[in-house]
Amino acid sequence: MKRVCCLIPLVALCLCSLQCYPIGPPGGGRDSWNPRYTRPAGDAVAHESAAPPRGGSVSSAALLREVHLKVDMVARGTYGRKVVRPMTPRYITIHSTENKDAGASLHALALKRGTLRSGMRPGGNRIGYLIWHFTVDDGVAIQHMPLSEQGEHADFDGPGNRLSIGIEMCENRGNNWSATVDRSAKLTAYLMYRNHIPLCNVVPHYHWPRRGKHPPNKNCPHLLLENGRPGARWQAFLKRVNFHYHRIAT
Repeated sequence: MKRVCCLIPLVALCLCSLQCYPIGPPGGGRDSWNPRYTRPAGDAVAHESAAPPRGGSVSSAALLREVHLKVDMVARGTYGRKVVRPMTPRYITIHSTENKDAGASLHALALKRGTLRSGMRPGGNRIGYLIWHFTVDDGVAIQHMPLSEQGEHADFDGPGNRLSIGIEMCENRGNNWSATVDRSAKLTAYLMYRNHIPLCNVVPHYHWPRRGKHPPNKNCPHLLLENGRPGARWQAFLKRVNFHYHRIAT
């Protein structure tokens, strides 16, 4: 779930650079990261009006329907949402659960029951409960908290938690990993579109170093990394995200 970018092939770097300009409607990009910028109110992203296609092959609402998104929020004021910390997302952080026994529904239940403890912060202070925004498996994506709130999934008090939407990909027994990756790519593309986030700000958990941990950069999502670092498999995931993003009619 976290991390620091390593060197990548020149071609991949060029692809990332091309995606770093503002995307979406005028007024997106860096301007949309200004604290004075506000998106339409609403906790969930599961209901969107379908705009007629103009250039792409599907509307953003149609892409969201392909994601098969279910909203199952952790109750405000409980467990991971006991303290609400506002957020305007600038990044999307991709994780994998490393849990062979639970799909998206069981993870949603665990978050609502407060069974996922997060351990200790640097200095010995207990964090409390883990929480992230979405869990994805081969059949569904489940939203656990609003996009306007910080989760506890990346790097304690660092920018990974403060500025990023957390997506956990399931890897439980019987789960189709390829379908899970594609559903996660579709969800990521939709979130990029909605929140004006460029492709170069879609990062693995590895990207965010964890202060006080050794090693600081976690091997996560481990099934998309190579030797614990982003490589060809991570670039293939970004390519899939980019494909789905460009399917959206803008």
